[in-house]
Amino acid sequence: MGVVEEAHNVKVVGSGTRFIVLAHGFGTDQSVWKHLVPHLTDEFRVVLYDNMGAGTTNPDYFDFERYSTLQGYAYDLLAILEDLHVSSCIFLGHSVSAMIGTVASISRPDLIAKIIMVSASPRYLNDAEYFGGFEQEDLDQLFDAMGANYKAWCSGFAPMAVGGDMESVAVQEFSRTLFNMRPDIAFSVLQTIFQSDMRQILSLVTVPCHIIQSKKDLAVPVVVAEYLHQHLGSNSIVEVMSTEGHLPQLSSPDIVIPVLLKHIHHDIAA
Repeated sequence: MGVVEEAHNVKVVGSGTRFIVLAHGFGTDQSVWKHLVPHLTDEFRVVLYDNMGAGTTNPDYFDFERYSTLQGYAYDLLAILEDLHVSSCIFLGHSVSAMIGTVASISRPDLIAKIIMVSASPRYLNDAEYFGGFEQEDLDQLFDAMGANYKAWCSGFAPMAVGGDMESVAVQEFSRTLFNMRPDIAFSVLQTIFQSDMRQILSLVTVPCHIIQSKKDLAVPVVVAEYLHQHLGSNSIVEVMSTEGHLPQLSSPDIVIPVLLKHIHHDIAA
């Protein structure tokens, strides 16, 4: 195993001929896809990896400057694909990883046949004629609370993000992976995500995009899915699920897995 693969805990499972890459969002790791993976291994070679900064990665490898923009994560993704000799794949990205895959696809559209976005947003801050869901004051309060007591912040943030009480399995699972992150790294990663603005690159995307969104999501209003649909340069399709929360693949797998499988297997008509 190469340095890149080892650093990102890359795993390839399955016996299929085509590649599908599963990428997780903030506060989680590749385990967030545990309900989906068994449905893919007969047909695909499934590539799983952890974004740098996840609690499962070595914090010594986290370069605060490199990961101050999503481009750093996109370079990592492309390096993983190169190491595995992947010539084409379906890319399924949750939350920030949907945008990371989008950035990667602009520089190497030959490597990514299509992008499936789950709970994706190009910008979280409200702007003139754009509703991202947050005002700067909201984010400042979030960062203050996070900096003051990370463990306490996690305990409050997890049920809000997942949509459920602390007793639910999904909330406990998200709490576990959040707690695993080193607090200063978590703070930096979340700042990078929440302060990012990827709207200007959407028109440069040329690969088909499937936009999948919960009807109620603390982090991403439903209107953002429509914004992506209208502004992506490529063909795109939107599906709003009856789920609630930002991590529906963890909290509502019975609803989400069939939707994901449908979008994995069916291409957008040209």
